Amino acid sequence: MFNNTFLSILKSFTDTIVRLWISNGIFSYVSRSLNIVELVVVTHVVDAITFWAQNVTDKTNEKINDMLTEKCPIAPILMGRPSSHKVYGARFSEDRCWYRCKVQQQTEDKFYILYIDYGNMEIVSRSDLVELPEELQTTGLAKKYKFWGFHVSSEQDSPLFSQGKSFLHNMIHGKKLRVHKKSVCFDGTILIEAFQGSLDIGEELLKFKFAKVSLPGNRENSLPTVNLQECTGLWPTRNPPGELDTLGSSLGCMPKLRPIFSDQKPQVIKEQKTVIALQPVEKMNVGQESLTEIKALKTDGGGDGPQLCSQDTEQMPNETESELQRMREVINEKDLEIKKLKEEGSTIQQHASLLGHQLEEAKLELQMHFPFIMGLNLRESNPCSADEDHLLESITIIMNYRISMPLSSERLELAWKTYDETLANLRGCQTMAEIEPLVNSRNEARGALLAAVDDFQQEVDKLPINERLNKLKEVASSLTAIFSSVMVAEQTEEYSFEKFCEWKGHKQQKIKNVRKTTDEALLALSGWAARLSKFSCLMKKSSVTEEDVADGVDEILMNADNALCEELSTEFSEQDNQERKIVFNAFRKAMRDIQREQSLLEEIKQKYELNTKFKQELQQWQSGPPKADELCAVKKRIRSLRSQLRWKLVEVSCLEEAEELDLPEILKKKEEIAETRNALFQEISHEKKQYIMLCDLVKRGFPELPMIYPDADINGYMSSAGLLMKSLDRDMFDAEPMRELSGRRPLLSTDFQGQKVVLKCYAVDEESEAMMLEQAAHYHRAQQQNPPTAVPLLALFCGKVLFIFYYTCFYLNIASDPLAYVIVPHYSNGSLRAIQKSSPLSSCEVRKVMKGVALGLLSLHAASVTHASLHPNNVFAIGREKGIVGDYDLTKTPVQRVFDSGMVAGSISLVAPELKQGQPPSPATDMYAFGGILLWLHVPDFSGTLENEHQFTALDLDAKLLKLLSKLLISSTRLSASEALKDEYFISVDV
Repeated sequence: MFNNTFLSILKSFTDTIVRLWISNGIFSYVSRSLNIVELVVVTHVVDAITFWAQNVTDKTNEKINDMLTEKCPIAPILMGRPSSHKVYGARFSEDRCWYRCKVQQQTEDKFYILYIDYGNMEIVSRSDLVELPEELQTTGLAKKYKFWGFHVSSEQDSPLFSQGKSFLHNMIHGKKLRVHKKSVCFDGTILIEAFQGSLDIGEELLKFKFAKVSLPGNRENSLPTVNLQECTGLWPTRNPPGELDTLGSSLGCMPKLRPIFSDQKPQVIKEQKTVIALQPVEKMNVGQESLTEIKALKTDGGGDGPQLCSQDTEQMPNETESELQRMREVINEKDLEIKKLKEEGSTIQQHASLLGHQLEEAKLELQMHFPFIMGLNLRESNPCSADEDHLLESITIIMNYRISMPLSSERLELAWKTYDETLANLRGCQTMAEIEPLVNSRNEARGALLAAVDDFQQEVDKLPINERLNKLKEVASSLTAIFSSVMVAEQTEEYSFEKFCEWKGHKQQKIKNVRKTTDEALLALSGWAARLSKFSCLMKKSSVTEEDVADGVDEILMNADNALCEELSTEFSEQDNQERKIVFNAFRKAMRDIQREQSLLEEIKQKYELNTKFKQELQQWQSGPPKADELCAVKKRIRSLRSQLRWKLVEVSCLEEAEELDLPEILKKKEEIAETRNALFQEISHEKKQYIMLCDLVKRGFPELPMIYPDADINGYMSSAGLLMKSLDRDMFDAEPMRELSGRRPLLSTDFQGQKVVLKCYAVDEESEAMMLEQAAHYHRAQQQNPPTAVPLLALFCGKVLFIFYYTCFYLNIASDPLAYVIVPHYSNGSLRAIQKSSPLSSCEVRKVMKGVALGLLSLHAASVTHASLHPNNVFAIGREKGIVGDYDLTKTPVQRVFDSGMVAGSISLVAPELKQGQPPSPATDMYAFGGILLWLHVPDFSGTLENEHQFTALDLDAKLLKLLSKLLISSTRLSASEALKDEYFISVDV
């Protein structure tokens, strides 16, 4: 009843207002001429007569921008359907900054929005819209202005329309205007006169014919009088510019403007857009005709009359009087019309006042029914239904916007397969005669591969992969937040989406039918209540009888009660097990599809990056294949410098053995030797860089290089993992013997490339040299996986012992057994044996050092390297905190190394019991040696047997340490390096 009454009142009020507009011209009573002057700055131009602007005195723009910058990045993204009355935050596509907006229309996930603080519009996606807090839900800073009395003189699609818009944009955009408010339209558009300094903008538009005059009806100005004055110009009289004439520039206090977008309005909006005329055409025509008649009469009576009187005054009186009489008749008719319209206006005003009172009463009644309205809102907001709707929307996004693997990917894979086959054929080539056709075949396959890469890149560039990944991440996050209790790992059905959509459709149809029944029952109840109200009213006579009120009341009440109960039980009832299973299966399949598509998109991105890198690498070889000319030039310079060094060494030897020593000359020669040696080492470093570059090219696509340049010995460098440096020689180094450490083999201390190093000398034959190179390469690759945990091998070279004899400034080289040299860093007094002898480690330091040793063994064991030579002389403590594993004798096998006499720590044998039983060395035997060293560091004078557990456990050691030692030395299941690092003893180091 209340709804019907309110709608009836509103309809009556609206009809009355419309009749008022039609009868007396728009805005005659709705809005009076304001004649208020304001200073504004233009932010957006709509057409030749319409623009948006902000008031210059409004200082809230900066505050709003700061709040938007702070709140929008963390605000929730708009979900569901937006409200046209709410203010949202939108990310502007040009500067990616946040601004306030209202949504005008939604098409799928695209939103047509209006920036309420600037007036421009654009289309954005859902990810660029966020909810705003209550403090930002205020009216926009920009207002819409329109030139008073003007209309556009051309169609919207015509060139003149675009020219007019551009003309006005160039004239006023971003500049201050002085506007005189004349009236306000029903939609809030302000009708104004605008001035820029002393320039009248309206006159400029008329001058260039971008707009036409259509003045609203003004009855007071239309009244004919005896003393008619001719109006000069089409535009009404302007107010004097006054003190604001100088405000035409864009400088001063003005808000931050935004780039102007071209119209992005959807076609639906463009078709629905209607132009609201300021006045009905009929009334405008009447006003124009009256004005024309008066002007014509005035012209005839005031212009021709005096001229005719001067010619023949006596012949014209009758004609003049007839003209004046006709004018009086017209004026009287107009007076009658005006009087009649005024009477109608007075009546309408009284009616409008009555409607206003009725509207206030309706508001009071609406407040009384507020709980009922809240109930209606509650009816529309079902949390369970909202979760299901969100899941349905997510399924739509997952299914409809899916990105699949590009079609060119398959052709790319085939091209790569063919290219790899040509490279394999080149690597297997043994003779130079086969090289050329195989290289040509490789080049053809490479060209086809590059073409396939181009096709793949072009296809991927068109895919919105990053946007899709962000959207999937957003959907997955929102779904996980809603269904956080559901296990994704469970098995899902293939047709989960179809079952969910079918169930959801049936449920929505059921709810719709139930609500329809409820509405019909409540409508019947409302009608009965209206009849009861009329029957009970004592103020007026009513035709409603007692039978009308009592008829069917029980059935009406019962139907309403049943319908309400049915709706409540339908909408707010909990899901049964079958329904929950359908929803959860759909959620699981959605998450599974999201993860699958995310993996696919990441694969596409990775493939794109790898192929792009491959294409860029090959571009530098378009002019021709790589060559080893630079390496050959470096080797030539090395040979020259080596000859110079040898000759200078001979010269110094001669000077030192002379009867009379020339010390200045000797010092000079030694300085030259040092300079030559440094230049030589620099060239060797350059040689290594060239080798690294060529080896990389051989691996990536030019396997023919070792065959084309056999003198470079690229294969030898690659097989030694980059250790073998054939350009090095013993006589290049200014080395000193380390006699205190040279018990088993000669050790030399020297400098190499700015680092103190040790040269380890091994006597080798052809067989042991090959084994040495193989073991060195294996150790070097394992050490490079975790460099800080093991001693690095810097270089390896082979040479001969030189016995130099001097006779008349000539020397003779006599070769003996070949020698191999390994270069390692020099850790002065850094071995565990040396440290324990001079200043033993504390318990805390032992724990840190041995943890580093365990990490080194972990790296070696992961690369299938058994050390088999772990003893106190071969373990180093850098800075008494960092333990590293030393290298081993590369000329011996693990079996030979493990039974070396140095495998002891004090009185503790580091050889595992299983080795004595004939088993080969293994990572477990390395861990036995590790445990023996750990025991020796804590109990240096231990002399018991490790087989006796009672004697071992009787030691006064930390419980955690005893437990670890037991697992390393006595237990049948010995700990591995990774397991030892997880033991409580080492975990306490981190704590």
